[in-house]
Amino acid sequence: MISLRFVAPLALGLTATLAAFGQPDRINGRAFATRSEVIAQHGMAATSHPLATQIALDVLKAGGSAVDAAIAANAALGLMEPTGNGIGGDLFALVWSERDQKLYGLNGSGRSPLGLSADQLRTDLQKLGRTTIPPRGLLPISVPGTVDAWFELHAKFGKLPMHAVLAPTIRYAREGFPVTEYIGYLWGIGVRNAQNDKLPGAFLATFAPGGQAPRKGELFRNPDLANTLEQLGTGGRGVFYRGAIAEQIDAFMREHGGYLRKVDFEQHTSTWVDPVSVNYRGYEVFELPPNGQGIAALQMLNILEAYDLKSMGYNSPEALHLMIEAKKLAFEDRAKFYADPEFSKIPLRGLLSKEYAATRRALIGQRAGRSYDAGNPALQDGDTIYLTTADAEGNLVSLIQSNYRGMGSGIVVPGLGFGFQDRGEMFTLHDPAHANAYAPGKRPFHTIIPAFIMKDGKPWLSFGLMGGAMQPQGHVQIVCNLIDWGMNVQEAGDAARWQHEGSSDYDNPRMTDGGYVEVESGVPYETVRALQQRGHQVRIGNGGFGGYQAIQRDHTNRTFIGASESRKDGHAAGY
Repeated sequence: MISLRFVAPLALGLTATLAAFGQPDRINGRAFATRSEVIAQHGMAATSHPLATQIALDVLKAGGSAVDAAIAANAALGLMEPTGNGIGGDLFALVWSERDQKLYGLNGSGRSPLGLSADQLRTDLQKLGRTTIPPRGLLPISVPGTVDAWFELHAKFGKLPMHAVLAPTIRYAREGFPVTEYIGYLWGIGVRNAQNDKLPGAFLATFAPGGQAPRKGELFRNPDLANTLEQLGTGGRGVFYRGAIAEQIDAFMREHGGYLRKVDFEQHTSTWVDPVSVNYRGYEVFELPPNGQGIAALQMLNILEAYDLKSMGYNSPEALHLMIEAKKLAFEDRAKFYADPEFSKIPLRGLLSKEYAATRRALIGQRAGRSYDAGNPALQDGDTIYLTTADAEGNLVSLIQSNYRGMGSGIVVPGLGFGFQDRGEMFTLHDPAHANAYAPGKRPFHTIIPAFIMKDGKPWLSFGLMGGAMQPQGHVQIVCNLIDWGMNVQEAGDAARWQHEGSSDYDNPRMTDGGYVEVESGVPYETVRALQQRGHQVRIGNGGFGGYQAIQRDHTNRTFIGASESRKDGHAAGY
């Protein structure tokens, strides 16, 4: 990375050039917004691929529920955006049920292999010359949870039969679809990685027919995935977790030295959980509890609530300094406490209390913090895709699904058409007593988080922002853009972002240098310079600032308002 200290004049000139030639003049709204919001009465979908959005709308028009539309869109994205998701990965969702007047949460993440002990894992890593779990290959693979999560959601909220929900994707998998620009770029990276790794299985045969990744505009087909989805549509979840697919995976893993077995699939379950929330300036912001990282966003908001961000101004150095330091503080707790609650007692109430936020807030000074300790929150108690859908009844779905790193582990079982996630990479091995230490049958720490906001007891916004550790930072920026700085839902996503890197994590046991901040070109140079003067290391960003989708509920006009940003290939649409 290049420090902005040395390229600031160039960056400032480039920003001016982009403002003059790259951004059309808008006669209303914020100048940086790429488009207007989408407003519709009967249904809405916002995804990272235009065809997936259309599939979701077709399902809604056919009488499907918001959940049916979300599953259909997710299946399509697994085909069309394999760089970020697929049925070999995990899923988390928040669902607003208008009938029940309740927000439901689903944790659809998988667990580590029951037959792989921590000692055996260390032995295998020593053979590779590693002390941490690799991002690719057989060792980081955990049980895929997406399919079970689909059927859990469908059983509770679905209307159409599952074969009808999956039918559009099956057709595209057989007939082909044109690859879009950004996905094609990432696809090429994934294929080059696989060619270098030379891993067992059918990754290249599946995703690089002819020896290269499909380019923008080329038609891509995946008949193996079509066959797999057909089996799911007619045979249900049992085909995947107890039948032929589980048996194929078991046989492949045994042959090539992997550890997933049919018993891991047979014992897998999703978990319905109660969403957790904090009140931020009169809005109730909801996330899912760990093993995900959603509560980091809530901790940040609790810290920031005491500051008058509105008067400081959007992207002011004062506001960004406070937001960055709040992120550092929350992420120290994230590194220490966030894990599978079935293996660790997480002091959730303490972490989300206003009193605890006050003690953490007191640590923020005028200069960038180099290192923070995790707090004591016990008190008295001791590449990814995001999509959102809404239907005419008023139900909303906030759903996120991922392979973790890009195209995941690089492992594809021949004949199945999908890659496996590498989420197990996020287990820690440096401390056996750590909350997120590896253990058999354990859910790893997760980065993917859906979000939801309520206002006056009613659903106000279903939203998410994909992208690893960027996600809680991005959630906070979206919330502040909307509530503190009065942006509409499209502007809130198009606004320039920042992200802090280098906090303590599974592969970085302790931050000692304060990390660094990446900014997009829309952040003013005056702000960059002021942050540097406060001791922040600031760099030019090169992508990686997430991908945002949102649907807002307008109760007065009984409409939905959709937004999808320009950093991805998708869009929002309604009818």
